[in-house]
Amino acid sequence: MLTSPSNALHSTPHLWPIRRSKLCRSRNFHSGGGKLCSRSLLSARTGASRFSVRALVRPDVSENGDSGGALSFPNHISVKIPFGNREILVETGLMGRQASSSVTVTDGETIVCTSVCVADVPSEPSDFLPLYVHYQERFSAVGRTSGGFFKREGKTKDHEVLICRLIDRPLRPTMPKGFYNETQILSWVLSYDGLHAPDALAVTSAGIAVALSEVPNAKAIAGVRVGLIGGEFIVNPTVKEMEESQLDLFLAGTDTAILTIEGYSNFLPEEMLLQAVKIGQDAVQATCTAIEALAKKHGKAKMVDAIRLPPPDLYKHVKELAGEELSKALQIKGKIPRRKAISSLEEKVLTILTEKGYVVDEVAFGTTEAQPELLEDEDEDEEVVPEGEVDQGDVHIRPIPRKPIPLLFSEVDVKLVFKEVSSKLLRRRIVEGGKRSDGRTPDGIRPIDSRCGLLPRAHGSSLFTRGETQALAVVTLGDKQMAQRIDNLEGSDEYKRFYLQYTFPPSSVGEVGRIGAPSRREIGHGTLAERALETILPSDDDFPYTIRVESTILESNGSSSMASVCGGCLALQDAGVPVKCSVAGIAMGMVWDTEEFGGDGSPLILSDITGAEDASGDMDFKVAGNEDGVTAFQMDIKVGGITLQIMEKALIQAKAGRRHILAEMAKCSPPPTLSLSKYAPLIHVMKVHPSKVYSLIGSGGKKVKSIIEESGVEAIDMQDDGIVKIMANNVASLERAKAIISGLTMVPAVGDIYRNCEIKSMAPYGAFVEIAPGREGLCHISELSAEWLAKPEDAYKIGDHIDVKLIEVNEKGQLRLSVRALLPESETGKDGQKPPPPTSDSTKDKGSPRKYVNTSSKDRGASSKVASGDMPKKSNDEDRGSLVNGEATIS
Repeated sequence: MLTSPSNALHSTPHLWPIRRSKLCRSRNFHSGGGKLCSRSLLSARTGASRFSVRALVRPDVSENGDSGGALSFPNHISVKIPFGNREILVETGLMGRQASSSVTVTDGETIVCTSVCVADVPSEPSDFLPLYVHYQERFSAVGRTSGGFFKREGKTKDHEVLICRLIDRPLRPTMPKGFYNETQILSWVLSYDGLHAPDALAVTSAGIAVALSEVPNAKAIAGVRVGLIGGEFIVNPTVKEMEESQLDLFLAGTDTAILTIEGYSNFLPEEMLLQAVKIGQDAVQATCTAIEALAKKHGKAKMVDAIRLPPPDLYKHVKELAGEELSKALQIKGKIPRRKAISSLEEKVLTILTEKGYVVDEVAFGTTEAQPELLEDEDEDEEVVPEGEVDQGDVHIRPIPRKPIPLLFSEVDVKLVFKEVSSKLLRRRIVEGGKRSDGRTPDGIRPIDSRCGLLPRAHGSSLFTRGETQALAVVTLGDKQMAQRIDNLEGSDEYKRFYLQYTFPPSSVGEVGRIGAPSRREIGHGTLAERALETILPSDDDFPYTIRVESTILESNGSSSMASVCGGCLALQDAGVPVKCSVAGIAMGMVWDTEEFGGDGSPLILSDITGAEDASGDMDFKVAGNEDGVTAFQMDIKVGGITLQIMEKALIQAKAGRRHILAEMAKCSPPPTLSLSKYAPLIHVMKVHPSKVYSLIGSGGKKVKSIIEESGVEAIDMQDDGIVKIMANNVASLERAKAIISGLTMVPAVGDIYRNCEIKSMAPYGAFVEIAPGREGLCHISELSAEWLAKPEDAYKIGDHIDVKLIEVNEKGQLRLSVRALLPESETGKDGQKPPPPTSDSTKDKGSPRKYVNTSSKDRGASSKVASGDMPKKSNDEDRGSLVNGEATIS
């Protein structure tokens, strides 16, 4: 920092330790033991009317190379590491230097900054690692500001929550047990180029930051995305390439194993999914190897001393106190009775080990103490020393039992050990006995019941029950106004025409809890079920509805997200959505180390896992799809990772489980209606010329609002390409809106004849006649009659119905009509005969619809084609709907 002497002495805000500046040393002035040079000495420089000095010198900056106070970054490191088919730039030591570690990772012009901070003091031990992840996409990354009043980023968006989960899930298995220091990972997207997606980059950035930090993780992790484009697997494709991809696979792992996968596909066979995982794993291995080398050279020392584990003896004591009763409790089939029995036993063990104290078995541990007892010698004869005593001359030492001291343990340690002991007993029962808590075999599926149409006013509903897991799915249909708006970095508004919202109330597990905004778990589970169902939906052209699915979990004992897939599929069919096929979902589990429990050492795969098997197992692998392929998948691992062989076995077993579930869903009773509900809105799609869209909307939307009000429809949506969607609750209002729009958008031609048209208003110079709903033309007073008229009212009045012919369309699009042009020549001569009398309200229904007729017999717009096919023709010659002089008229 450069400053004037006065500023250097009085205005500096820095508090660094101060040492002698070069200026003082060069003048051989004594600085007085580390104080700044005196102002008088500094001002004594001759010939210097304006000068500056470095007021403060940081102690960690070397004297060599100091120039004008420039701050150096001696620990700034910049390296390139492989990232799929390209390299990314990793920098550390430049930004966020006070964090445990901070890195910026650059891919193209997309930059993600991630920092890791660790609390100095450990928190209270628990069975859940205190790891907190926050990911945020800054709008400034694309040169925008956030919408809303405050113009800043607000609460975490749903897609940001999903990326937080992608960062969190692969990191947890690498963390050691007993590390309770709160750890926070913050990740920001600082720059986005629109080509290189930031999600996989953020996961890799977090893996690098944790590897360089003090967090004692076991392995470095990285994440990649794999797409299937043109029949070829591509690692980390661009955003534009992903638009054509048949697969969206995210994979994270270490250099030796897979930790998590997540994604969706278009009925991809299991064999191809495994190929994609293999390609992604190879890319992750290369990235992790580079990260490990970087951490070995520049990483900080790990906080291994902070790891705190329960006392080893506590495991033995818990087994002795609860082993037999706990084994019996784990065999109870019902979830609630089993949970209550285990909780009661846990409370009993806690009372003993934390309050009363555990008494060690005296026989086993020999808790006796030898205490001397003096005895009188009555004679000198040799005595026989009783068994158990020790002869030490005249003094016999007789062992006296000592009262054992009860052992006390902390409540947290007892709970952690009790949970681990319960988990091992459950796993041992499955491996040794081949039976699970509810009596099923490893590949068994729980009983399934499904029924549709429970809610009469809903557009579609279903209740899906699998064992003790139950989901109520409800479908609501609407127009584009019901679509979900997505605010992202792309810069353009995105609307989702299909979305699934998952709700997990505390009552589903028999507990009392807070009800509020959806949790991260609810957002993640809902997105997984949404992706599984999205593939089977029809296109917007075939089914122009916005679809919302609500899945409320009424009971939960494992795999509730997959129950949402099954229930949601049935509810869609009940709502009349023409889905491509049925899909089902299943959750797979695993017992990793079977050799510990008497097995052959190979992992044991479990189908349709329960909540206890999920908590005590080593894997949660959710797979959704039909009989032939996969539509969505998600896998979490609690061990160090799994191999492709294990994943292949799990996928094959999951396919058999899906087929069984689909067969049970086909037995749904009552079955889905497969038709639109009478309470569902009606949507009609019509095409108009794009140039007519503005005329339909009108200034400030006045015209479209008037159409909605006049016809009684719910909404009208118009697109720039001329697509018009009309939503109504009844057919009558829908037909009325169709007629109005057809009239407003028709392309009239000179010579067209319009029958039974109503006079809407009068002016001194003529009458305005409605030739189609919402479309009027002027019939000049000279064209109203063959005779001269002083005023239009002499021949007609408002509300009369007449036949007119279009004789002119001016440059503004205004229509000029004529009655006289339709009169016979005898009536238009000089005989003075009057034209035919008008059709008054008393003789004709003024509300009857009218259609225009094109005498050129050529269609001039899609609106005319839509209108001409709506009304039937009658055969009565006297009727207005018959053929008159070769002209089709419709009453």
